[in-house]
Amino acid sequence: MTTLGILGTGQAGSTLARAAVTAGCDVVLANSRGPETLRDLVSDLGPRARAAGAEEAAALADVAVLAFPYAPGARLPVEQLAGKVVVDTNNYMAWRDGVIAEVESGRATVHELRQGQLPASAVVKAFTHVQFHGRHPVRVPSDALPGLLRLARPAGAPHRKALVVSSDSPEAVEVVTRLYDDLGFDAVDNSPLSESWRSAPGTPMWHHHVDGRGRQELERDLRRATRPGG
Repeated sequence: MTTLGILGTGQAGSTLARAAVTAGCDVVLANSRGPETLRDLVSDLGPRARAAGAEEAAALADVAVLAFPYAPGARLPVEQLAGKVVVDTNNYMAWRDGVIAEVESGRATVHELRQGQLPASAVVKAFTHVQFHGRHPVRVPSDALPGLLRLARPAGAPHRKALVVSSDSPEAVEVVTRLYDDLGFDAVDNSPLSESWRSAPGTPMWHHHVDGRGRQELERDLRRATRPGG
């Protein structure tokens, strides 16, 4: 049984927690306001969920998730995350995060910068192009579900969607590939982190993030991407 330590409980973190407990994972949730503010969310998620401080959630995690944007001066539980797979769900968006020169110029991806903040961890870009909210416009009742839940299919199901995973660690890619499968998705390996720009907002694959892509379509879209600053 896997325990996910999810740091950040906005729309992305809380939706991923819901998908994880449904798949049989335990989750430990943390936010910047303290575990007492997560009482209602934990109650709603059920007995597989609990709240903790960031350091405790990181320490208890088999796999950790950072569900908040990258910031150069962010204070992270570096010691507690050492030696662990750390999933980064973040996308770089200058309008929200401010301009980051290394990313804008193509010298580094935002996920390489996150890896630099956690040198003893195996950072993985994952869950960055599946929606954590309902579809707009809603066409049928199921469209009201977050994309992470709406698009999930059992292994071997026709029209199963695929999600990208990027990391400098092959072992971390394997961990996230298994997690994707548990949650209802195939995986497309787009490693290392220096290649993770191929699944960034604005790239060919991003135009299909609302309703997803199958494995072969996603692989083709990744190959068609043009590097920013290149």
